[in-house]
Amino acid sequence: MPVVAPSLLSADLFQLGAQVEQIEATAAQYLHVDIMDGHYVPNINFGDKIVGELQQHTHLTLDCHIMVDDPEQVIHDVAVAGGDILTFHPETSAHPYRQIQEIHRLGKKAGIAFDPGIAISTYADLLPIVDQVLVMTVSPGFGGQQFLPEMLNKIAQVKRIQQANQYQFDIEVDGGINNETGQQCVNAGANVLVAGSYVFKNGITPAVMALSQLQQE
Repeated sequence: MPVVAPSLLSADLFQLGAQVEQIEATAAQYLHVDIMDGHYVPNINFGDKIVGELQQHTHLTLDCHIMVDDPEQVIHDVAVAGGDILTFHPETSAHPYRQIQEIHRLGKKAGIAFDPGIAISTYADLLPIVDQVLVMTVSPGFGGQQFLPEMLNKIAQVKRIQQANQYQFDIEVDGGINNETGQQCVNAGANVLVAGSYVFKNGITPAVMALSQLQQE
């Protein structure tokens, strides 16, 4: 069964504390925190301050998706604040291999994210040293987008590489995930499902339950 990571991008910030408590009472294991700079993606959202505050009030794993240009300082600040998994887009960093090493030096798990337009082969040399591979199933930057079914082939490709080389990373998907598309992603090989709109607009408890019970068919 997959790990479910409700995305706070779709949360009601005025009800955030209560919503996090609701999530903690479900089978969800992660909180997905999107950090955006208004450059790499158009929106500006969250930062190390909210990561630090969340860390004090939840036992859930803080799964931080860093969508910024030149992410080195942001990654450091988010790690120090208490982020547990730090995932960045390797094309935003001048030295992505070194950045993964630095995340590990800080005692955190490191992930890389693939925009829909970037081939897995572009950063194949990073796969042996990461803890998570995030396949974006929409273009990054906005919540509520429609799932891109073409990304199922990319998920399956990552799964084949993982199995052929006995890599240990998780395969995460983010964008347009609901019960139906989540099942498709699990079938393709994903084991971490990020869901925002689906969780917060359809009832946190039933939505998380539905996603957490998906199994590969």
